[in-house]
Amino acid sequence: MESLKNDNIENFRSEFLDLHAYDQASFFMELNEEERLHVYHFLSPEEMANLFENLEIEDDEYSDVLAEMSPNYAADMLSNMYADDAVDVLNELDKDQVVSYLTIMNKDSAQEIKELLHYEEYTAGSIMTTEFIAIAANQTVRSAMHILKSKAPSAETIYYVYVVDEDRTLVGVLTLRDLIVNEDDVMISEIMYDRVVSVSVGEDQEEVARMMRDYDFLALPVVDFQNHLLGIITVDDIIDVMEEEASDDYSKLAGIADLDSIDRNPISAAKKRLPWLVILLFLGMFTASLIGRFEETLDKVAILAVFIPLIAGMAGNTGTQALAVAVRGIATGDLEKEKIMKIISREAGTGVITGTTCGILVTFIVYFWQGDLFLGGLVGISIFFALIVATLAGSLVPLIMHRLKIDPAVASGPFITTINDIISILIYFGIATAFMSYLTR
Repeated sequence: MESLKNDNIENFRSEFLDLHAYDQASFFMELNEEERLHVYHFLSPEEMANLFENLEIEDDEYSDVLAEMSPNYAADMLSNMYADDAVDVLNELDKDQVVSYLTIMNKDSAQEIKELLHYEEYTAGSIMTTEFIAIAANQTVRSAMHILKSKAPSAETIYYVYVVDEDRTLVGVLTLRDLIVNEDDVMISEIMYDRVVSVSVGEDQEEVARMMRDYDFLALPVVDFQNHLLGIITVDDIIDVMEEEASDDYSKLAGIADLDSIDRNPISAAKKRLPWLVILLFLGMFTASLIGRFEETLDKVAILAVFIPLIAGMAGNTGTQALAVAVRGIATGDLEKEKIMKIISREAGTGVITGTTCGILVTFIVYFWQGDLFLGGLVGISIFFALIVATLAGSLVPLIMHRLKIDPAVASGPFITTINDIISILIYFGIATAFMSYLTR
């Protein structure tokens, strides 16, 4: 910082370039605009590209940071970034800005980036990189190592080397270790693995993340429908995908449109939260009108009103627990391996056990509190049935939505809680009304 303020470019470069790229990016984000302008002057576009790939800023801030640079400097920097990272940045800009940068960018880099920009967002194609190393099966280890050494500086990873034929069809893969441990005159076809695990270019990024986790790969090849090798997806991009998907699911579970960032603007924060709150407001009004329909029952036995929050709250809590387990099971793929009847029987069993335990406990609590065993039994039975229904709803609603190709996280915690409130009140007052004669003795 001292070198930067004193315009000592040599000392600044000496110390700054010794830092890890992540530390460079962290330092950069602590600077004000005037100080960042000095950094652009002190660093080449290639050096800035390494830093820019590690920036942890909000998506809408990329445009502001790029605007601080001269257009030629920014375009040159984007050219020196890995293609997938450059595409991530350009996807956050206006179309006019994208066209402007691509026009003045290095032609080869621009063409590579244009091809990736065409792929639909959140698919394998949108997160893959084209900077990989490919060799032929009829080469020797010696010639493969020569190719590896020449292409390593521009490749995103060198730990996997992919084998393609003359049509760029993926036919095999081998690791850097395979090349190192084998003799120079050994043919690639003799040591390559021909059962290659790959992913389609149109595959959803969440499924790609699941495959990467299951196979413990550092990179995954991306192919088209004819098995032509188009690119690779590296583990660092998958970590970003996992964080993004987890944030997206959690925001929906919380009933908020987007939790990727903390809104410092109250108006923007309110816009994200209001849609679900308005929906839940109307559902809450329906719940209130439902209670109003049992006004006669409440007039005769007013004590029933005391237990409405208890039963509704227990059903909501149980439903939310089941929902969290279900959404996680869908995200990990575990629930998709089970048959629907097995899930229903397991969740029903869980509901019976939790409902029986809570029902018995509340029966005795109400009896000792109010001195009315029948009232305690009625509240206990209501909780018993409410917990069974809430557990089944919390588990099956997201599963059904998933089968219908709807994001299961949309069955958010507040939504399931409100639905279970309605169901539990219907159960509670339905039983109370049916046994009214016993309650009014």
